[in-house]
Amino acid sequence: MEREDRIRKYYELVDGGDVPGLVELFAPDAVYRRPGYDPLVGRDELTRFYSDQRVIRDGRHRLSEVVVQGDSGAVHGTFEGTLKNGSVVALRFADFFTFSDGGPFRSRDTFFFVQLV
Repeated sequence: MEREDRIRKYYELVDGGDVPGLVELFAPDAVYRRPGYDPLVGRDELTRFYSDQRVIRDGRHRLSEVVVQGDSGAVHGTFEGTLKNGSVVALRFADFFTFSDGGPFRSRDTFFFVQLV
């Protein structure tokens, strides 16, 4: 799978709630860093996050731009959805991916465009 296709497939799977499918896109020892959480390391922690800890109930990512260069990829887009507490959210985000040899994600870093400081 091409690297840009892997990135686009990730958002399709996460929006569809396919946790096993999206976790398989990551290397076994991948690291995911997301605001408000300790780094998630490995597929077991990713599965636990997407199955239990993630505060989002459902929603849709819309990608404005996907850029892949070498072993890195960057995404900018918007997310609209509903949290588990019933709140509706709409925000901009950016994700940065690195790839392992053979294609799986080695790391992912997420940033949200919201006022904090």
